[in-house]
Amino acid sequence: MTPITREQAIELLKSMPQKESDMNHYLESEIIMKKLAEKFNEDKEYWGMLGLLHDVDWALTNKNWPDHCTKAEEILKQKGFDEGFIRTIQSHAYSYEAIPKFKDKKRTEKIEHCLAAAETITGLIYAYALMRGKKISDMEPKGLKKKFKDKTFAANCNRETIKEIEPYLELGEFFQLSIEAMKEIKDQIGLR
Repeated sequence: MTPITREQAIELLKSMPQKESDMNHYLESEIIMKKLAEKFNEDKEYWGMLGLLHDVDWALTNKNWPDHCTKAEEILKQKGFDEGFIRTIQSHAYSYEAIPKFKDKKRTEKIEHCLAAAETITGLIYAYALMRGKKISDMEPKGLKKKFKDKTFAANCNRETIKEIEPYLELGEFFQLSIEAMKEIKDQIGLR
């Protein structure tokens, strides 16, 4: 259970100066996390909320990286989220050099690896869709895999973070699940 509804979470995000691309990223992360929860028989709403709010402080910290995921704690506590939820949210920033508080931390839980992989693959899929004229409706995992192997394509997309899913799900299956998830919300995120 989460202390706020999905609608309240959307309102919270929209109460900050969000870019459309960031809102799209939150929705993409949410739907992929929901699909992973279904796959692993986990709580779909809880996992979805993690995806939706994983960058809850991004609008406030995107110009000051060291604060990213630190301000999130304060925001989420005010909304009644527990330590476990907050720690999972913060885990997607683990090992980033630009965030001193988390640079020496490592993800250890399945849910942490799933969140990191899910929120990271959104960039790869979206970039590939843009290259294809914003078309995702007929995107295949095989094509995405080629782009994944091409380190110059969406170069900022950390392939090692995506690979963290592998102990739980084969990479090709993760590509398929993620593409199918994003197809479900293509109209909301400006794809076709």
